[in-house]
Order: sequence, then structure tokens, then C-alpha cells
Amino acid sequence: MQTIRVDTPSAKYDVIAGSGLLETLAPRIQRALGRLPRRLFVLTSPEIWALWSHRAERSFPDTPVVLFLPSGERYKTLATVERLAREMVRAGGDRSSLLIAFGGGIVGDVGGFVAAAFLRGIPYVQVPTTFLAQVDSSIGGKVGVNLPEGKNLVGAFHQPRAVFADVETLGTLPGRELRAGLMESVKAGIIRDRALVRFMEEHADAILEREPRALERVIGASIRMKAGVVRADERESGLRMILNFGHTVGHALEQATRYKAMLHGEAVGWGMVAALAVARRRGTIAGAQMERLEKLIYRYGPLPRLKVSVARVMAATARDKKNVGGVRRFVLPIGIGDAGVVEDVTAAELDAAVKYMLVRSRVGAGTDGPRPTGRGAPS
Repeated sequence: MQTIRVDTPSAKYDVIAGSGLLETLAPRIQRALGRLPRRLFVLTSPEIWALWSHRAERSFPDTPVVLFLPSGERYKTLATVERLAREMVRAGGDRSSLLIAFGGGIVGDVGGFVAAAFLRGIPYVQVPTTFLAQVDSSIGGKVGVNLPEGKNLVGAFHQPRAVFADVETLGTLPGRELRAGLMESVKAGIIRDRALVRFMEEHADAILEREPRALERVIGASIRMKAGVVRADERESGLRMILNFGHTVGHALEQATRYKAMLHGEAVGWGMVAALAVARRRGTIAGAQMERLEKLIYRYGPLPRLKVSVARVMAATARDKKNVGGVRRFVLPIGIGDAGVVEDVTAAELDAAVKYMLVRSRVGAGTDGPRPTGRGAPS
């Protein structure tokens, strides 16, 4: 069991990662909040609730009100937020209520935004059940939904009161979902933790085969990295922007393919390849470093082949929420284990990087990774 403290100006809370957390969820929430609220709401997907409700529900003295969110980015909308808020009103929700976001990153993003908006803010806790959510999206308080014009364009900063990451839920995670989530840990290593890069290089087989100690090492290191960045910059006014490494082009790919062609982590993987190309062109990384990091990204593939035009990706990057005053903000690695934000990436540089990424996709570079056959992985 690992307990990692997140300490920000607006909130202080623990991220607890380990096995067997679901069976003791209610008493853990009670300890985190000082009490167990009378009205409890659980936002989850039908699939996750079918798999894990029997473990979690037993810990509560009264059955919580369950709200369902279908799987998929197409449900991460303001219309969904309105539906859920109205269901909470009809079920007697008030300012003393608690929302439990029980699922993957989309559930956490939507649940956190509903909690931030409902009656101008109620407390919530995160119970992430995917690798990506456990190491990244459940931590730091960034919540929100998509618009047709782009991803996460409507949102808020609303910190959870606690995060409970039960590693056992990863046992039923499809292999593709695990590999996509691991891209966020690759990102964490590249931007802030050289030792994590080395560990993921040397123990890839154990990680992909879901060896518990290897997974827990990666999860813990990823959480500690993000907790440290959020502690220094809660509102993304400076340092926290490095967490968007790979996300500028990644989000553009998701939008350009209408959120149907790839998982978020897969898009981030390709986005990191594009960012590495910009960094190499600028000389912030050496050729050998680019080769090493690109190889690491592909090791945790396969990444899907990209069927999208350069023009479509370029147009989508122009609507990225990190842009300010028409200036593209871009996160670039500085060697291995460090990163910075630049504001002068030209259209020509980005065009060249997107072309490089698409060429690498078409020659099958992203399909070099192994296809694990461990628990929950497709054979």
C-alpha cells in the first residue's frame, strides 16, 4: 500500500494505491472526510459497476445512488452533465452530498465537473479503475468535458477529497487499455523522472505481463511525479503545463478522428513522437536520445496506424486550449527527465513533426511493441 500526499493551496488529500481497497471503501472515505455523508452518489459505467460493485457496495451501511455514464468520449459532454445533475436533484442531492467517481478517466473527468458545478460545488472522491486514471487523470483536480470544437474546452479545477486506486481492478483491464495507460507513465518519465524511464526500459516484460511489484513501482513513481508538479503549480500557470507533453498533437488526433480511431493514451503516444521530432529539430535532445525515447514509446505499443491528413491535424492543434493569444504553447523534452514549455513553435516546425509522425505510422513503427497475453489482455 502506498500513500502519496497531494498538497496544494486549495486542498490537501491522499492518493492511496494498493490492493483490496474496494472492500474497505466506505470506512476509508469516512476517515478522509471525517464523516460519511448521508446522501452518496456513485458515478460509474455499466461495465465497471457489473465487475466491481459487489466488492464496493458491501462496505457502505446504506446503498448509494448509482448514476451511469456510458463508455466513450462522445458522452463527455455538457448534455451529460445536465442529465446527471438533474438525476441528482431528483434523488435528493444537496450540498452535504458526496459524489464518488468510480471508473476510468472519462468517468473521473465528468464526475469531477459535475461535483464542481452541482449547487456550486460538492465534495467528491476518485476511485480510478484504469491504469491511465490511476497514474494521471484522477490526480490534480482538472475536470471537464468536450465541445465539438475541441477536447476539455469546458472545465474547472476541483480537487478530490481523496483518491483510492485499487490495483486489483487492473486485472480485468483489456491489454490495449493497459498499454494506452502506460503511455502516461512513459510521459511522466520523459518529463520528470529519468529513473522511471530506465525502469520501464529494463522491466517492460514484467510491466506488460502485469507483475504486481513492477506495476506498483510504475504507478507509485507516476503518482509522485504528478503530485510534485501539482503541488508546485495547482492552476497550470507555469510548471504544470509540462504534464501536457504529447497532448497538443494527441488531442488534435483524437478530434481529427472524431474520438473513434484510438484511445487517449494511444493518441498521446503518437503526440509524444511528434513532440520528439520538434525537440530534435531544435536540438533540445540529441539524436540518440530521440531514438531511445521513441523506442520506449513503441515498446509499450502497438499504436494504431493513423489515417488522417496533415491539414486536419494542423487545424485541430490551432484550437488547443493551451494556446494563448494565437500563440502555440508546446511542451518539449530537454534531455531525458526534464521538459520545458515553448511559445514559438512555428507552423512549419509543427507541420514537419506531424508529417514525421504520420510517416512513422505508415511504415508500422508504432506496431513494434509486444502483444501481452496476461490477465485481461486479448490473445
